[in-house]
Amino acid sequence: MRELIVSEFISLDGVVEAPGDEPTHPHAGWTMKFGSPELYEFKLHETLEAQSLLLGRHTYEGFLAAWPSRDGPFADKMNAMAKDVATSSHVDPAWNASALDTPLRDSIARLKAGPGGPILVAGSATLVKFLLSERLVDELRLMTYPVILGGGLGIFPDAHQRVDFDLVGTITFERGVELRTLRLKN
Repeated sequence: MRELIVSEFISLDGVVEAPGDEPTHPHAGWTMKFGSPELYEFKLHETLEAQSLLLGRHTYEGFLAAWPSRDGPFADKMNAMAKDVATSSHVDPAWNASALDTPLRDSIARLKAGPGGPILVAGSATLVKFLLSERLVDELRLMTYPVILGGGLGIFPDAHQRVDFDLVGTITFERGVELRTLRLKN
């Protein structure tokens, strides 16, 4: 069974939107001033360990616009690995991408049951809400940044639904970013 790992940059008030230079939020790029070599090393290691990406449509489109023109170990891995996209829109097979079938829950269950290594989900707020509500996440990695943004997209389900996790690790990076690694309780 493949592990489904969600890795998110998140503010103190639960916002995951526009951590880079995406134009969708008035505070876009809110993670940039908190970067550190050890944090970048962690993200590289996390990406190199993953076998594939699972992305929502907006994150896929942002990654497709950003990564194919870049090089280096991180970009090379991002460009080479398989990408499954939760969308009914066209995806670029030249970028190793394919659209998931519906119903989405069944497609993701098939991905997890198939052969291979970890499936990494980055960004993709709407998809992550769905994954959490359907209890499809095996591991949740929250990189909490010491900033309040006052609103924006989040990843937590809106329904009054309880989902329990075990805290399995914490790391505090230079400049105050805290990584919490949590495993879904069965």
